[in-house]
Amino acid sequence: MRLAPLFLVKAVLAWSFALALSGCGGNPKPADWQVDAKASMERSIAAYMRGDSRVEAAELRSARSELSRTGRADLLATAELLRCASRVASLVFEACEGFEPLRADATDAQRAYADYLRGRIERQRIALLPPAQRAAAEGMAGALKGVADPLSRLVAAGVLLQTGRASPETIVQAVDSASAQGWRRPLLAWLGVQALRAEQAGDAAEAARLRRRIAIAEGGNTSEKEKR
Repeated sequence: MRLAPLFLVKAVLAWSFALALSGCGGNPKPADWQVDAKASMERSIAAYMRGDSRVEAAELRSARSELSRTGRADLLATAELLRCASRVASLVFEACEGFEPLRADATDAQRAYADYLRGRIERQRIALLPPAQRAAAEGMAGALKGVADPLSRLVAAGVLLQTGRASPETIVQAVDSASAQGWRRPLLAWLGVQALRAEQAGDAAEAARLRRRIAIAEGGNTSEKEKR
């Protein structure tokens, strides 16, 4: 039985879930753990992107618990990679700690994706990536063109920035993608990059405009402020 595509995973990691679940049988009704894990991962990523760390952590624990019930490292690895992809989309570049203990039992595609998120994928393994990420892995100009899914677009842009290959157009596309989705966390990160570059270029007026936009986006972040 195949797990129905996750709302945010569809263009980023649904390929991994589909492969991992391809041997689950022919019954069309998903098991309870599949439904619950799917819903928790959706809520976890959505909460992270809007800047609600408390809900993100709680839903991630729930998803991990459901997936762990299967005893399958490949399923749990997919959830960990999705979590790490959301970080790269928000310009948080760090080791994918949840994935590394699962690396030995993960699929080749999952290991390639983990390396890609760190900007370290070997050229001969790029074909293992989701199609939306291959152009970014190659460092191609216009790598975001044709990437319809906003999370996939932000992940690709994050990798390009991490590897020093993000053009001004890439940054604009990332800002626009985050803004259109109402994703506060990546929006603030990408606006910060824009503002810094404007300051470095000596464009005080543009830097000031971007700082005002950052202030607007920060102003509604009540979920984070309440924890301070």
